[in-house]
Amino acid sequence: MHTLRFLSSAASIHPAAAWYLADLGEFRGKQELYTRQSPQRLKVLREHALIESAVSSNRIEGVALDASRVRDVLVVPKPLFRDRDEEEVRGYRDALDWLHREAAGIAVSEDTIRRLHAMARGQIWDAGQYKEKDGDIIERYADGRERVRFRPVAAARTGEGMAALVADWQRCLDEAWVHPLIALAAFNLDFLCIHPFRDGNGRVSRLLWLLQCHRLGYEVGRYISLERLVEENKARYYETLELSSQGWHEGKHDPWPYINFVLYILKTAYKEFAERVGEVAAPRGSKRELVLAALIRVPSEFTIAELERACPGVSRDMIRRVLREQQGADEVECLGLGPGTRWRKRG
Repeated sequence: MHTLRFLSSAASIHPAAAWYLADLGEFRGKQELYTRQSPQRLKVLREHALIESAVSSNRIEGVALDASRVRDVLVVPKPLFRDRDEEEVRGYRDALDWLHREAAGIAVSEDTIRRLHAMARGQIWDAGQYKEKDGDIIERYADGRERVRFRPVAAARTGEGMAALVADWQRCLDEAWVHPLIALAAFNLDFLCIHPFRDGNGRVSRLLWLLQCHRLGYEVGRYISLERLVEENKARYYETLELSSQGWHEGKHDPWPYINFVLYILKTAYKEFAERVGEVAAPRGSKRELVLAALIRVPSEFTIAELERACPGVSRDMIRRVLREQQGADEVECLGLGPGTRWRKRG
């Protein structure tokens, strides 16, 4: 609401944002080249990103899926759910699939936003409906303390705020107020500050982020999970969101910490995409590469279950096979026996 209008009259952009935009422009220029690489590798990356995104985006909000249930919930055509968490994770996956398939024909509108919320929240009573009661965003600490992190737009003004946000987005693109990627990040910030739904706002914001990327021609989210990168940088995500929301209601906030975070995530995704596809001449097994990439991300000591969570959708047999291979190359060592055995990376 306030950020997009503020940017319409801004004299300049943040230096870090200009740097990110230059890099993203270069990556976008190479995008078509990257997507001409091995079809099988791209297919595996798409399937993996879909699963990773559904798992990570929900896990950021405390909605967890047991690693042993990933394939049953996210791959089986008509899964049988054990609880609400599984239903919501599958709903997010189905929303992602819809966006990937039909983004070119999906408008950034209130109807789309409500539909994404309904898909991501499953068969809950207020799925797809704006909040009816006011509610603060509360941060809770381990010792039981609480604090108000942010006071969103009141319920009575939510519809008005969302209509203005969607209209400002279109005007911003039509009138070229600012670079489209900066507009995307500003829209995301304003959406989270309006906080239109009782619950599920974070997940819908990330679905909208992906949709807007597709519509602007930045396709990296098909192959690299933006949600997983946000989860890996969750502390920074919440820190920049809080910094940029201070003074938002009065139009006196600084949007650049959060805008730069969004641009950083996109740049990181493109860099990973280039490493996995664009600059690797002789691909080995794609599933193997996913496990090797996950090995880099897990702590120096880890369990197979932790590695499995880092590459959802890859079978445990494949994970064990890669670990045995890496053990033979003296890259990892096994520290014991049994299902809970810990492994350690060497070097």
